Amino acid sequence: MTDQHADLDAALERVIEAAKAHLAAVKAAQGRVDDDDVWQAYVHLNNTSFAYDEQLLEAYGEVTPWDVESIDPDEADQRFGGGLGGLDGAGADPHPRVISVRQRRDYRVPSVAALLRVADAARRNLVPADEEAGEVESVGEAVLELLQAGDGSLASLDVPELEPLDGLLTVSEVTEPLDLEAFEDEDGAGPFAPAPDDQLVGRLDEHPFTEDEEDEHAGHNH
Repeated sequence: MTDQHADLDAALERVIEAAKAHLAAVKAAQGRVDDDDVWQAYVHLNNTSFAYDEQLLEAYGEVTPWDVESIDPDEADQRFGGGLGGLDGAGADPHPRVISVRQRRDYRVPSVAALLRVADAARRNLVPADEEAGEVESVGEAVLELLQAGDGSLASLDVPELEPLDGLLTVSEVTEPLDLEAFEDEDGAGPFAPAPDDQLVGRLDEHPFTEDEEDEHAGHNH
């Protein structure tokens, strides 16, 4: 057996041992995805696999199915706070700010009567049979009724009775989380107004598909 063969055999044995150690760490962690031992074992398995793949390529021009890149353990520990478990104990480094996601989406109402009818139906489904549901009387009340029926999800507004217009989503870093008690129920602007020290990370502009764009998008999915 040549030295090259022996080196490859040794590299493969290191991969096998690293895989066993990783499995043992995973079992010991019992599902904790932020366990430091699992992270260290993962890095070792990754690097031994990468080394074996490189040696196999150099010796025979052959590769493994493992698409991995080498990980510097020291750099990884610094970046992730001492491994995936680095957020525990003395190494704790919670982010000092809060992430705030704010969204606006506008709609055109093609038919007020149609929207009121679908909102009436949604309200009747929520009200017990022995109680009077009452009629929905305005466009705003109708939209609110649909949102309540959908547990506040904007997906509940994806109905033919509402035509989506442009929308906007922003992500900001803020120093304090939202305090609902600080605003009156009638105050619709205050909770969304940025504070002087808020930092806008970015915004996503939302444009509804036109009919031609929807047809083209559907064609790409076939």
